[in-house]
Amino acid sequence: MHYDRGVLVAVLITVGIIFCGCVSTVSRQTKVTPAPEQPLGQATSAPPAMLTIRVDSLGPGSVLPDACTCRGASESPGVAWDGIPSGTKSLVLILDDPDTSKGRFTHWIVYNIPPEAGGLEPAQSHAKVLDNGAQQGDTSAGSRGYYPPCPPIGTTHRYVFRLYAVDMDITQPTADRDSIDWALTGHTIEETTFITTFTR
Repeated sequence: MHYDRGVLVAVLITVGIIFCGCVSTVSRQTKVTPAPEQPLGQATSAPPAMLTIRVDSLGPGSVLPDACTCRGASESPGVAWDGIPSGTKSLVLILDDPDTSKGRFTHWIVYNIPPEAGGLEPAQSHAKVLDNGAQQGDTSAGSRGYYPPCPPIGTTHRYVFRLYAVDMDITQPTADRDSIDWALTGHTIEETTFITTFTR
């Protein structure tokens, strides 16, 4: 029987490899596809900003300056905000004292604030409609505008600024705390607080 010489050589080599255990290992490299570069000038998506409020240059928990209390000029502080959520039609600002012996006392209500206003200047008047179109409601004392903090002598009270982003303009015939709370129900997109204190 005649065998092709090339075939015979190939068979012998294969048998030799099997018996010698000389199995070659082929290295495999995983191809890594680089992530596409962000085109210049194209912003990446960022999480939405949260609604925040600032009172003058105070830090949270700071003492209200005398000028904003019954110890001083009784002027309203400056207030500013950031992070207005989408869909906001107006803002509502409420200042409460939760520490009175008779329960919550509301010192200030400002509603229908234009979101783009960016803030309220200090020393606002007691007018029903402010220069930026916002309106002021009635305090727990029955007066309109800012009512200065004035806790009993020897006590420290908290004064809580609450800012609400609202999906409508408020058209209440009276603007006391109860009616504003009712208007906010189901229409508040987001809210935030800023707490200060005052000792008399």
